[in-house]
Order: sequence, then C-alpha cells, then structure tokens
Amino acid sequence: MQSSEIEETNITLTEEERGVTADIQEAVNEPDRILPAIEFRDVHLSFDEKKILDGVSFTVRRGETKLILGRSGGGKSTTIRLILGLLKPDSGQILVDGEDITHYTEEEMMGVRQKMGMVFQEGALFDSLSVFENVAYRLQEQGVDEETCEKEVRRMLRFVDLEDAIDKMPSELSGGMRRRVGIARALVGDPTIVMFDEPTAGLDPPTARTICELAIKLRDLEDVSSIFVTHEMNNLEYLSSEYATVNEDGEVIFEMEGEKLCLINTEVIMFRDGKIIFSGKDEQLRKTGDPYINKFIRGK
Repeated sequence: MQSSEIEETNITLTEEERGVTADIQEAVNEPDRILPAIEFRDVHLSFDEKKILDGVSFTVRRGETKLILGRSGGGKSTTIRLILGLLKPDSGQILVDGEDITHYTEEEMMGVRQKMGMVFQEGALFDSLSVFENVAYRLQEQGVDEETCEKEVRRMLRFVDLEDAIDKMPSELSGGMRRRVGIARALVGDPTIVMFDEPTAGLDPPTARTICELAIKLRDLEDVSSIFVTHEMNNLEYLSSEYATVNEDGEVIFEMEGEKLCLINTEVIMFRDGKIIFSGKDEQLRKTGDPYINKFIRGK
C-alpha cells in the first residue's frame, strides 16, 4: 500500500483495548518517564588519531524513536556499541534509564542488556539453528521451561508475521524474512529499548517498508524506546509520517499523520565526522539551509 493510499479510520475500541489504552496512559503519566531511556552527555571517543565521536549529547525519551542519519564512518553505529557497553568513551557519560553505565564492567552490563534488544543489519542468525531455535536462544540460555519458551517464541513470530516459518532454517528464508526473525529474537523478554543498526540495508523498498512498520508498531503499540540507525531517506519518511493503531477488528493498521491529533514520537539526529549537526523533527530537517544536509536528503 502506498503512503498516499492510507486513509484515516474511526476506531471503536473493545473493552479489552480500552483497558490496554488506559494502562498505557497510566504508564505515560508515571514520574519515572521523566528520565530518558538513553542519554549521552558530551561523549568523546577516538581510535588512534581519528575522532569518532566529538562531544555528542542527545536523549531518547520513553517510547520515542530516535532516527540517526549520516554517511558511513560518521559515528552512527558507534553510538549503539557504546550503549551496549562494547566500547567505552574517552570522556563523557552514558546513561540508561537514569543509570550511569559509562564505566560498568562486563558483568554489570549484563543486567543492563537484559532490557535491550538488538537488530543487526543482516539479521545475524545462526545458520545451523531453525527459526524457532534462533528466537528461543536467549530463553534457552536462561533455562526457561519448554512450554513457556514455545509460547514466547510463537508470540514474537506472530508479531513479525512469521509464525508459519517457525520450523524453517535460515537458508530457506528471504533476506527480509531473516531480518524479521532477527527482530523477533531481539524482542524476546519484552525489552524496553530496541536498537536497529541499518536494518533495511540491501532490501527492496516493499520489504524495507515492512521492517519500518515493525519499528512503528513497537513505538506506538508497545511503548518501546528505540534508536534506528540508517542512511536511507525512505526510512525517515515512513517513521516520521505514519503511526500504528488497532481497528475495531483487532487488526493493526498504519495511518498518515493528518487531521487527527497525532504527534508522532520520532525525532532525527544527523552525524557528520563524529559531531551532531542536526537535532529535531523531520520537517525542520527538510527546511534546513545546510548544504551537506540538503545534499544528503537528495541522496547525493
């Protein structure tokens, strides 16, 4: 479905859906939501003589998608590695849910990572394991019983619309299906933070859109905070102009931001040579007079 074909629909919620909506509203009003899910404070990082991050500061609010744009080598993916504790900054602070993780040991980071999901560029599946075994991997490592494990795996595969592929091997899947299995695996354990590292790279436009729709569902229906690293402007278009809701038949539909009051919870930051050169809404990005940003937007 093309974006121009998406129409707004009046939605009548069931009693159960109204209850879920009330729960989300109550969660939104919790004092803890004032704390950002992720915060960088004047972070610097160099490899040898090369400056990778140069005084980077930003926040990701609860339930917000932060879209990180920039060309290769600009520092985008490095931010994810820092949040995961795989790298340590030379200076500055990194906080997760208000907790300063800057100098955490590997053992301390294990607890922090439990609240995170990670979606890699190629899906990063184990080729020798089935779809079920790939998605269940973390649960099996944690010693979760078989019945609970299968229930959770099916729930995650249903979320990415791949439950029918549960017994397939990765070699039997298309590139887009592999990415969706990777998303299902990242969502096991209901993480409150999910990070996407170039999740649509190399995919055809319809499949890339499907991946973006899953990110939108997480943002709008699951209240997940996320970082979405990309260099593709189509991803910006999807994530900043559409939102997910549930119709009266219980189906998830995607609508364009329009006459309804809907403030899409997505903001953009753009990197260049380790510095943030833009931070704000997509409309502001498109109106900037910066020649580098305008050239990037045009795909040059």
